[in-house]
Amino acid sequence: MSVFQRRTTGSIVCPSCGSLVGVRDPTCYWCGRSNPGLWGYGPLVRRLGTDFRFAPVVIGTCTIMYALTLLLSGPAIFRGGLSILSPSSPALELLGMSGAIPVFVYGRWWTLLTASWLHGNLLHILFNMMWVRDLGPSLVEFYGASRTIIIYTVAGVCGFLLSSVAGYVGIPFPFLRGAAYTMGASAAIFGLLGAMVHYGRSGAGSSFIYSTAMRYAVILFVFGLIMPGVDNFGHAGGFVGGYATSAFLKPSTRERGDHMIGAAACVVATVLAFVYQVLHALPLILR
Repeated sequence: MSVFQRRTTGSIVCPSCGSLVGVRDPTCYWCGRSNPGLWGYGPLVRRLGTDFRFAPVVIGTCTIMYALTLLLSGPAIFRGGLSILSPSSPALELLGMSGAIPVFVYGRWWTLLTASWLHGNLLHILFNMMWVRDLGPSLVEFYGASRTIIIYTVAGVCGFLLSSVAGYVGIPFPFLRGAAYTMGASAAIFGLLGAMVHYGRSGAGSSFIYSTAMRYAVILFVFGLIMPGVDNFGHAGGFVGGYATSAFLKPSTRERGDHMIGAAACVVATVLAFVYQVLHALPLILR
């Protein structure tokens, strides 16, 4: 055992098929995967995936980003009514809100990753984090932390992409409108509901899970039609994205090392998107 608990001898579990293989084996004898030992870091990757606390990390990160947008907004945050503690548009634009204008006019396609972590006011973040707290632990129990991270990330991207396309081309649909600017965790949250609906319909779940998730999704979608300024195209895209990602990840199978690598890729891509967004937008805002 050496630095960062790298294994150099013995057997480990293949991240693709779950069979025991030698840590130095070039391929898995059972499934043919190359480098099943992940250079000796396979056990560390597995433990990181198991120990990751999805809901607290998402809530904590969104809270930090919200506080940062408030600090960047200055006195402009003090508004009344439902807009209490609303970050300014320049602050949200700096940190990566998405929508038809950022994506298709400014070419900031990476905001499809960053927008899920930003929120428009105090009620917005409180409502969304409540749903993350309620849905997150269940998804982790069904899928494992790594697949939940992938579902959350992909669903957010799908939601903001559909909303941006609808806002740019003007898709005519009753009670729905695309967003010129949009942000929030709700697209990804609808992705969690979409994944739960698929899980309930698959052999891994039950009719109770399916009916409960579908009922929540319908209630929230109808609520979005009633409330002004809600990005329902984003919700729809997130739901479809979560459902499709769940089908691709096959919830009836156990979580594998590949899923952990995919989750790490989602996290790294999101962090890089934030860094690139700030470096790209800051000079334009300061002009």
